Amino acid sequence: MRALPSQANRALLRRLFAALALCTPAAPLLVPTLAAAQSPFIVMASTTSTEQSGLFKALLPAFKQATGIDVRVVAVGTGQALDTGRRGDADVVFVHDLAAEQKFVSEGFATARRNVMTNDFVLVGPKADPAGARGNNIAAALKKLAGGNQPVISRGDKSGTHAAELRLWTAAGVDLASAKPTGYKACGCGMGQALNLGSSLNGYVLTDRGSWLSFRNRGELTVLVEGDKSLFNQYGVMVVSPLLFPHLKSGLAQQFADWVVSPAGQASINGYRIGGEQLFFGNAAP
Repeated sequence: MRALPSQANRALLRRLFAALALCTPAAPLLVPTLAAAQSPFIVMASTTSTEQSGLFKALLPAFKQATGIDVRVVAVGTGQALDTGRRGDADVVFVHDLAAEQKFVSEGFATARRNVMTNDFVLVGPKADPAGARGNNIAAALKKLAGGNQPVISRGDKSGTHAAELRLWTAAGVDLASAKPTGYKACGCGMGQALNLGSSLNGYVLTDRGSWLSFRNRGELTVLVEGDKSLFNQYGVMVVSPLLFPHLKSGLAQQFADWVVSPAGQASINGYRIGGEQLFFGNAAP
């Protein structure tokens, strides 16, 4: 006959069964957590303007709802975003410097570039406008700033906005390499920080309109120059080359690039507003 467990052993068995009973209901709770950890995602290197304007808070949830794909954003200047792609540290790049983007493609880091949307740059400065820059001619405004001693804040960070600013100075006949304006200050910072510095110094800043509309610490700053066709600001999207970087999630990244230029993606871009004002205008090719 099999010996019955002792009283001590029976007590031990009861404790073990009780512990198992406590563990069993919790097991199903692990399933959603594991599923969430395994949900597909891509890394996107993009500009501070798309992030700080709040566009991605509207755009990326719409993309996830359509595809189930998460997008993890690295928001830096355009130059840094392209360098992130060159290192194979991003699956897709979403930036705004056409010449630099075309170079990125010609170097083989992407096979194609597609227009996504536009907005524009504006020159903001103190309402009193001591430099007399107000108007709709950015070249004339920059010439006045070059001849004065008012604070002029530049991002100085190789971003798309910084690249646009340098082109505008050159078009205005101002050679920053040899003769910077007296009040010129390059902060090597993002758009929000540059605007904060401009607000604190009551200076002049070139900014994209989206970042300006979402900026709250304006102080005495207001828009002084807008509407000049040279202030047009084009954004493009590129999937980083899977030939150079086979580890990248190029298939998922292509889904994002295709969606953002699709009617659904363009509608999401066009529908984003701050205070009733549209910030970005989809212009993807049909």
